[in-house]
Amino acid sequence: MKSKSAPPQKPTDRPWLPGDVVRAIMAGEYADPYGVLGLHSGAKGLCARCFIPGAETVTAFTLDGKETGSLERTNDAGFFEGRVRIRKRQPLRYHARSSGGEWWVTDPYSFGPVLGPMDDYYIREGSHLRLFDKMGCHLIRHEGVDGLHFAVWAPNARRVSVVGDFNGWDGRLNVMRLRLDTGIWETFIPDVGAGHTYKYEIIAADGTKLPLKADPFAFRSQLRPETASITAAPIDHAWGDKAHRDHWSSVDPRRQPIAIYEVHPGSWQRADGGGFLSWDALADRLIPYCVDMGFTHIEFLPISEHPYDPSWGYQTIGLYAPSARFGEPAGLARFVDGAHRAGLGVLIDWVPAHFPTDEHGLARFDGTALYEHADPRKGFHPDWNTAIYNFGRSEVVSYLVNNALYWAETFHVDGLRVDAVASMLYLDYSRKEGEWIPNEMGGRENLEAVHFLQEMNKAVYGAHPGFVTIAEESTSWPKVSHPVHEGGLGFGFKWNMGFMNDTLRYMAHEPVHRKYHHNDVTFGLLYAFSENFVLPLSHDEVVHGKGSLLNKMPGDDWQKFANLRAYYGFMWGYPGKKLLFMGQEFAQRDEWSEARALNWPLLQYPPHEGMRRLVRDLNRAYREKPSLHARDCEPDGFDWLIADDNDNSVFAWLRKAPGKNPVVVISNFTPVFRENYRVPIPRDGRWQEILNTDAEIYGGSGKGNMGYVEASKGVAEIVLPPLATVMFEYQACT
Repeated sequence: MKSKSAPPQKPTDRPWLPGDVVRAIMAGEYADPYGVLGLHSGAKGLCARCFIPGAETVTAFTLDGKETGSLERTNDAGFFEGRVRIRKRQPLRYHARSSGGEWWVTDPYSFGPVLGPMDDYYIREGSHLRLFDKMGCHLIRHEGVDGLHFAVWAPNARRVSVVGDFNGWDGRLNVMRLRLDTGIWETFIPDVGAGHTYKYEIIAADGTKLPLKADPFAFRSQLRPETASITAAPIDHAWGDKAHRDHWSSVDPRRQPIAIYEVHPGSWQRADGGGFLSWDALADRLIPYCVDMGFTHIEFLPISEHPYDPSWGYQTIGLYAPSARFGEPAGLARFVDGAHRAGLGVLIDWVPAHFPTDEHGLARFDGTALYEHADPRKGFHPDWNTAIYNFGRSEVVSYLVNNALYWAETFHVDGLRVDAVASMLYLDYSRKEGEWIPNEMGGRENLEAVHFLQEMNKAVYGAHPGFVTIAEESTSWPKVSHPVHEGGLGFGFKWNMGFMNDTLRYMAHEPVHRKYHHNDVTFGLLYAFSENFVLPLSHDEVVHGKGSLLNKMPGDDWQKFANLRAYYGFMWGYPGKKLLFMGQEFAQRDEWSEARALNWPLLQYPPHEGMRRLVRDLNRAYREKPSLHARDCEPDGFDWLIADDNDNSVFAWLRKAPGKNPVVVISNFTPVFRENYRVPIPRDGRWQEILNTDAEIYGGSGKGNMGYVEASKGVAEIVLPPLATVMFEYQACT
């Protein structure tokens, strides 16, 4: 017996959605509203659907103002549906009315996607080098309407919405469209501009509503303790730094003078009321100061957005957002441009080694370990109680590499000092046996982090000639500052932590005991040219109970100052680029604190003002004398003259460069005044005393060589002031 087939159904004139779908949309539980809201084809043409809470009537219009039909309210909570009198898909505007008034709504669900298949391809491949043009929030004109495009990576989320002050923080209104190939959610929200606060409301795969998340690509954020992202217009700045950028892109930085002034922008100086200086106020004060002091670069501690002041910026959450503490992001562009026009480079500290677990940040971003490793043996940092990026995910590597490119391109920064590289390179860093997972070859090297660092360096050096990267790396990992194609990590420079540790330990000894620790000074020359080194006297040496550099020196007050002056002279004559943390140039007595400004009134006292003058003159000598900088990273620029006078704690060496007058540097690290001290000199003739840290103008005793010494038969008899460094430049044969 044949079964009777059901008669065909006639198309209905009422293209209503099933009630359960409508209820899911209004509850914010429908994952794909783009599949049902906006314009859709029906049996008898196009129909429109929208959810406008509080509306009682809705009429649809085209963008040019043509009425296309009234929609029927099919749910009293504000859900409307109806056929419209248009033939092709296009954006719609709705005129909504209620007893409380009337308003216009441009339908976000009537717009097509902004991202395209090529974006998907390069994002999925991990080779997209313009992610900051695609991800986050951008002001664009899309299909004839101005508005905001949002894009965020959350591949394991059930639903993602943009919430903000423009939609009442209602996660039901601007649910995003999922791009299945990449796990990126995107949406265009029309008629909204710059200056609005927003976050992402994310429903995890298990249905849990997560704490609202700030945008990982936010270009501007609220001032702490608030944590929302802010919609921002592109920075529109007329750059005037071509000469500066052309210079650095045409030279080898290893052979240029680089003297870095390390600055925490929140505590260098403060505003009259005690608040932070804006970027413009900092530019007015800091740039002229650094120019006068002879520094070549300013290096800022991390300036990305961070929630906790005492982290100094090293626990950053908004990698793409300059901190709101110092005003709008455009202010930073003005600062960098002003520095460049004055001849100063600008470096920033960059933190890809870890990130804090604040609930509004990257931690378990879509309900899973997305940016971090799920296994705490790889994803948790025991030193800082923070999360560790998963360098094995191409999306994470791309996020970080693009951030490095972003700072170079958007703000014209000259380089990145990369924090805590050693913690990235070793899987067992600060971990006990059983607390770490070996790599695929059974070793402790983090091969994924190595790959990331190499990719980052290749990207920034390839795209931005003149850019430099500097590694804070405290171990003997080989070839940190060697090119990637030679098996190196690809950094331009590496901090010489051994120099800093050894020489500060030496200086801490009473002078009478230094002869027993002579090797602390000479040992560093065994490896001084294995990397391209920066000699760092950084913020790390003047915090956490370590005291200031002045208070590390032994003796009474006069000897403390003399020791520090001699040490600075020694360092500026030693091969390697220079870095000095703010306040140490005038011998700040107190340990540094981020909570207050430096103790600038100390400059009224001659010993402190003398120290400042010395650092200024050291910088100028270092910049003006090629023999002191042109071979900082190469062994042919250095010769020991005296390395074994342990009993007198005297060191002497020669700095040289091809075709330039050589410079002799002599350090006497005892308080003994020595006359007629014989120093082997490689060239007979007159040697001018170009710097003496014991000069009265610096606060010293004024002992010296009356301006010059004569070398004869390979020897010069020199006056060595107590606790002092002197420098002599060859002038001419007599």
